[in-house]
Amino acid sequence: MNPTFKNFLLSSAGVIFIAIFAQINIDLPGGIPISGQSFAVLVTAFLLGCAWGTISVGTYVLAGVLGLPFFADGASGFEVLLSGSGGFIIGFIVAAFFTGWLGDKGWKQSFWKSLLAMTIGTAIILFLGISKLTYDYDLASALKWGFYPFIWGAVIKIVIGAGVCYLFQSSKIRS
Repeated sequence: MNPTFKNFLLSSAGVIFIAIFAQINIDLPGGIPISGQSFAVLVTAFLLGCAWGTISVGTYVLAGVLGLPFFADGASGFEVLLSGSGGFIIGFIVAAFFTGWLGDKGWKQSFWKSLLAMTIGTAIILFLGISKLTYDYDLASALKWGFYPFIWGAVIKIVIGAGVCYLFQSSKIRS
């Protein structure tokens, strides 16, 4: 199979994977959903690498902005980028680039480096999300709505994501 076509198919599968995991969510008080989308974003980017991972995540965001119900709770449209979730969603693209780059650098071969890559990606997403919320409100409110409710879920997603990526890469190396 042509490598470019194979990467296109994997990137497309990544878009669908992220869209599905975005629908797996738990609503917290105040209407803030904890979803699987950041997990899926980071796993997709790390496994596909910088170029194709960023293309996959960027396509996911574009599809959601253009109206497909891909974001958490089936949200879509440009107004989502202007909402409290907007900074996090933009953070997905930035985190995909850096996490994918680390995957390209061979970090997938080590569980600990995979864990660090997932942590860095999550930190990027949280930083951009909290920055947008701080711009809209203030830092105390941003932390209350965009950090504290998500921290334990983020830790769990980081560990599971690192494990999935490492196991996937390890099984790929053995076969």
